[in-house]
Amino acid sequence: MNTTETKSSFQDKLDQDLCIEPKDTMPDEYRKHLIRQISQHAHSEVIGMQPEGNWITRAPSLRAKQILLAKIQDEGGHGLYLYSTAETLGISREEMIEQLHTGKAKYSNIFNYPALTWADIGAIGWLVDGAAIVNQVSLQKTSYGPYARAMVRICKEESFHQRQGYEIMTNMMKGTKEQQEMAQDAMNRWWWPSLMMFGPHDSDSPHSGNAFVWKIKRKSNDELRQRFIDKTVQQAETIGLTIPDSDLKWNETKNCYDHGEINWEEFRRVVNGNGPCNKQRMTHHIKVHNEGAWVREAAAAYAKANAK
Repeated sequence: MNTTETKSSFQDKLDQDLCIEPKDTMPDEYRKHLIRQISQHAHSEVIGMQPEGNWITRAPSLRAKQILLAKIQDEGGHGLYLYSTAETLGISREEMIEQLHTGKAKYSNIFNYPALTWADIGAIGWLVDGAAIVNQVSLQKTSYGPYARAMVRICKEESFHQRQGYEIMTNMMKGTKEQQEMAQDAMNRWWWPSLMMFGPHDSDSPHSGNAFVWKIKRKSNDELRQRFIDKTVQQAETIGLTIPDSDLKWNETKNCYDHGEINWEEFRRVVNGNGPCNKQRMTHHIKVHNEGAWVREAAAAYAKANAK
């Protein structure tokens, strides 16, 4: 099929709001865009296990430990769903991991910040996973079928993660003065990085234009960020936490909150490898990946032996 026919068939499906499936014809640019986005999403899920995994042995109760273990297991599963989704586009998992290790592929800026206290685990669950849900609910309607379907289960599990985080913060705000201060400190440190998770203004993003044309993206970064802010401010007020934004105020005309300017210089610095924990996160991932090589080799040998 020639290029003109490919684009025509592809556009017909988009115009009808039908999903593009792995065996459908699609422009190379669409395929490349999806590989970049989905692999970045997968890397984020897997790298995101690190700051929480560090708190498994220090969780304040057996119940908290069980919930945190389940949450981390979910995130590993999300990474597997998404790597499998990207593989339907013709890239191998090995190639995606190599791109991550060499710095060619990125992951979310948020996971390059340290989890200093148990309140940080609450902030990650409530704010970080809360921001992820807002973005991923929109992705349930993305144009690539396997990606859209993966989001259905992931969103259900992320909603559990958000409730876990909010419960931690709620309990701390009911606790001692020291616990309340710890919760507010975590809020202060995680609020702005959470807003950065949605990405820069679409006018400043080189990928947003085609993403809208191809219906990979249905809502702008700013629309999704605003939705998150409006929902989260009310949740914070309910438990007595203060949003660390002196410019935050309700806008009656727009029926939403106005907020202060995000530090995009910090965002670019962290994404480009100069955040507080970038080197630590990647060093750990490479170490564990290399140590687990024997498991992958054994699994491949078993599959080969049973395929005969």
